[in-house]
Amino acid sequence: MIKRIFSKYFELFFWIAAMLSMAFAAPADESHFTLCPLKLMGIGWCPGCGLGHSIIYLLHGDVAASFNAHWLGIPAAIVIINRIWVLTRSRMQEHRLFRSAA
Repeated sequence: MIKRIFSKYFELFFWIAAMLSMAFAAPADESHFTLCPLKLMGIGWCPGCGLGHSIIYLLHGDVAASFNAHWLGIPAAIVIINRIWVLTRSRMQEHRLFRSAA
């Protein structure tokens, strides 16, 4: 049962947690931790670096700084918010169908 619930709701909780953690992060802070494989190999430039900072700036209402951090931050945030909406709506419809069948 737990495995079924976990697999059904994991992506939704993941995206919500990711957006909440970025909403509560300070946008001007330097990161001390990275998952970027290029930076871990010692390469200084990466096409995705700055995307997280861009979304953080956007969630704090600074659109200009968001665009300057990474120009794909705004579209990425829109895609993530849309995914959260689609998953939430889908899970709610499943829940309604389950309740009406019982």
